[in-house]
Amino acid sequence: MRVSNISFGASSLGGVFHSLREENGIEAVHTAVDNGINFIDVSPYYGHLKAEMLLGKALKNIDRNRYYLSTKVGRYGKDGVNCWDYSTQRAKESVFESMERLHVDYIDLINVHDIEFADLEQICNETLPALVELRNEGIVGHVGITNLNLRHLKYVVDHVPPGTVESVLSFCHYTLNDDALVDYLDYFELKNIGVINASPYSMGLLTEQGAPDWHPAPDALKRLARKAVDYCKSKGVSIEQLAISFAVGNPRIATTLFSTTNPENVLKTIRYANTPVDEDVLKEVQRIFEPGFRDTWVNS
Repeated sequence: MRVSNISFGASSLGGVFHSLREENGIEAVHTAVDNGINFIDVSPYYGHLKAEMLLGKALKNIDRNRYYLSTKVGRYGKDGVNCWDYSTQRAKESVFESMERLHVDYIDLINVHDIEFADLEQICNETLPALVELRNEGIVGHVGITNLNLRHLKYVVDHVPPGTVESVLSFCHYTLNDDALVDYLDYFELKNIGVINASPYSMGLLTEQGAPDWHPAPDALKRLARKAVDYCKSKGVSIEQLAISFAVGNPRIATTLFSTTNPENVLKTIRYANTPVDEDVLKEVQRIFEPGFRDTWVNS
């Protein structure tokens, strides 16, 4: 898959971050595809099926050959309660259920979602082989894994047959405050694995609005982020622009996912992706983050 360097993450379509108007979400998807974005990522977990259902409505009016579609198995939710099931049967069922909600008969990339919540041996011996079967049958095109903890990604790749995992999705590890993903790029390239970077705003930490109340980052890191936001403002550069310009600037990373239900924000993000990094501002922001650089948190 030759994907655009900035891609549409559909988590917001599930109302994950805030409520939304359905028509705005649909327009955001159309705006993304109409302006050169060709990769869309979603999951049944986002909004507990809502994101897939709304994305399915949006995709009804877009030719299937204009986009690559990625969804996930393993992490779900019902009636506001999160749940996980990485079994063979559930993984296969989930793929067909997702295709029905998305109104497609083929998934370009199927991922095992947030493998840190699973027994990694089950991922290697049960979940991934089930998805490889679907790949062999032509129901899905490619197989990948996603996670916050980078070590888990490497562990799984090391413990499955070559070619099983074709892509990894890492979030919050190639941002202004945390570039830990770069330590693994040589390894992924050696294994011929494509790299997807997600959450360039570090789940809202790198925004003028600031981290939401639920954000799991340490308070000290949140204070550094606020300082970085204020510095960028003083230089006439939004931290959002700097975050996107930085995230898409590494040619070894295939694409960076962002999420919004606002069509204007889609266009703004595409502009940011086409704006060169202000190196002087970047250096100062990295200096600001130095005391908490690469500080991370537990996924939830």
